[in-house]
Amino acid sequence: MKIDLFITCLNDAMFPRTGEATVRLLERLGHEVRFNDRQTCCGQMHFNSGYREDALRLVRHFVETFRDADTVVAPSGSCVGMVRDLYPRAAEWAGDEALLREVQALTPRVFELSEFLVSQLQVEDVGAYYPHRVTYHQTCHAMRVLRVGDAPLRLLQNVRGLNLIELPAVDQCCGFGGTFSVKNADTSTAMLADKVQNVMSTRAEACTAGDNSCLMHIGGGLSRLQSGTRTVHLAEILASTEGEVYA
Repeated sequence: MKIDLFITCLNDAMFPRTGEATVRLLERLGHEVRFNDRQTCCGQMHFNSGYREDALRLVRHFVETFRDADTVVAPSGSCVGMVRDLYPRAAEWAGDEALLREVQALTPRVFELSEFLVSQLQVEDVGAYYPHRVTYHQTCHAMRVLRVGDAPLRLLQNVRGLNLIELPAVDQCCGFGGTFSVKNADTSTAMLADKVQNVMSTRAEACTAGDNSCLMHIGGGLSRLQSGTRTVHLAEILASTEGEVYA
């Protein structure tokens, strides 16, 4: 299968290893991965902050970039949530029926990594090896918008050597929420404090999730407390093998 990788701007700028791991994983499973270097931000930050004209330009650009793709996969529930949930709303807001038709044609082909592996490829054991004690944080967009369900957990449960520890209050937001953490810093910090305490209670070596935005926020809190717990994207765990632990 030919898969177009949507790496997202946050991963491209700050977490390039996640993109590398995603490519390595998908290629190991026998698929051809293509990267279109015309891709840019999905526009979520702009749209949620009220800059809808700016967001609309990014929506149009995304459609132009990926309209011919058979399948688009991204290691980010947040960005895929933007594409599948808010792109149609952006097109409707603009009153652009042609754009809406293109969005409606494209969005069913855009997937978050874990849902793609489990629901589309029907693969739960990707041949990964990661000999560490790990806890999993459910990200809001993956859980509430995309409804990926237990796909990430099913993948983690099949990783050899991994000791998966349930995270208390796993469904609670970490407090990042993009610009929410900037505009509502006190509330965001309080939410983060709860999340970090729950992570630390598991005594996990690593906290994983499907979004580096959440992991960046959680990781900052863990680091400031010198907890010794690191954050690692799900793709990096799944890309690891006995020959090379990626993360």
